[in-house]
Amino acid sequence: MNSNLAFLFLEELGNTLIMTFASSALAYVIGIPLGILLVVWAKNGIRPNPRAQEALGVIINLIRSVPFLILVIAIQNFTRKLVGTSVGTKAIIVPLTLASAPYVARIVEASLNEVDPGVIEAAKSMGASTWQIIVKVLLPEAKPSLITNGAIAVTTILGYSAMAGFCGAGGLGAVAINYGYYRFEDGIMWIAILFLVILVQVIQSLGMTLVKKVDRRAR
Repeated sequence: MNSNLAFLFLEELGNTLIMTFASSALAYVIGIPLGILLVVWAKNGIRPNPRAQEALGVIINLIRSVPFLILVIAIQNFTRKLVGTSVGTKAIIVPLTLASAPYVARIVEASLNEVDPGVIEAAKSMGASTWQIIVKVLLPEAKPSLITNGAIAVTTILGYSAMAGFCGAGGLGAVAINYGYYRFEDGIMWIAILFLVILVQVIQSLGMTLVKKVDRRAR
């Protein structure tokens, strides 16, 4: 690998990390409140509101059902108005976030539903408010599951970022497509894939290590 190619890989590795972690952070800013509402408004939730919960669930499912590449194209005008461009690393963060937030909402919902209902009932009997139950019971009790599912979510978003190479964004996916696939350089394509596999393994390992530190059941 010559120096120019090595520099290219390092630059696009940086772009991949920026796309992945920036969109993951924004997806969680949106997804966590949505996931909490799905649980709180459920039929057996803290503040049951089945109609609102069902409507929110439908909206989330509709967004999740749109293929990522189609979403990128469909919201190009919105992306351009929001960040000033519809191509490049900065632009792809917008559709990455919109595609990931509903997924995050569902995995947050799944994690919170794992909390023992008895713990929630105990908090209610002691006069805890809805906000106190969410902050002091639901989220702390679900923390190991939230972290485990969070690692899965980040690796999924990493996969989305690789597809972004088809849409004019940078990243390792763009290297694999533009320098590997289109130029018939299989070696370059496999190096890009290797980088992506290593990133997935690192994220999963960090997630599992963090789970062991916060999971009281493992002590």
